[in-house]
Amino acid sequence: MIVSEILESVEKSLKRRMVEEVAIGLGYTAVKLDDGSCGLATTLRDEIVGCCSLIDRAGELAGCQAYPLGELILSTDALESAVGLATVNACINKDIKSNVASPIEALGIGKDDVVGMIGYFEPLIEPIQQRCNKLYAFERKPSDKEFVHPDWSANVLLPQCNIVIISGTTLINKTIDHLLHLCQGTIAILGPSTPMSPIFKKHGVSFAFGSIVRDASKVLKIVSQAGGSLSFGTAAEKVNLRL
Repeated sequence: MIVSEILESVEKSLKRRMVEEVAIGLGYTAVKLDDGSCGLATTLRDEIVGCCSLIDRAGELAGCQAYPLGELILSTDALESAVGLATVNACINKDIKSNVASPIEALGIGKDDVVGMIGYFEPLIEPIQQRCNKLYAFERKPSDKEFVHPDWSANVLLPQCNIVIISGTTLINKTIDHLLHLCQGTIAILGPSTPMSPIFKKHGVSFAFGSIVRDASKVLKIVSQAGGSLSFGTAAEKVNLRL
């Protein structure tokens, strides 16, 4: 699995680090390490099961070694996996140089392109539709929008797309390997959950669009108060990596 490869790539680094703070909000999960780096992952709250206590070690995560927390990226529990991914992202994304080109500019979407979108990135919908031949968006939640299709229909429609944008949350629900197997053409992984890892390259990915946390204290506070990416402002910077 890709998540296993990414975890292995940061194993040595994570074993040298301790966890300083963890915030699990309704929109995002954030993990800060003792070197000041901070990573993000989406909290897939619709996929969380449980009643009162959702994390067995709640109250004990801060102060522990970072690697065991990073290992949670392998979990099939959506909340644990988000904590693991945020920990991994804290380690990986801190060293990415800033490059703020938008996904549309970087991907060079034009009038002949058929674009597939795993996850509903609302700010990109209209700009992409204005440029491309056709857009297929795939979502688990039902929608009455003509271009939005159920996630299972990706098995049929995704091979027809020559540009595909995949949400970084697919690392949390472990669908990314199958989705990449379906893809042809140019592929991008997108969103604050995205690890900016060169490992994606050998799996056919051309771009990674993620975030670097610039102000960990502010991001942790926003996350803990159920805030999302629109609230981060300059505390988190969007960056991209051409693979």
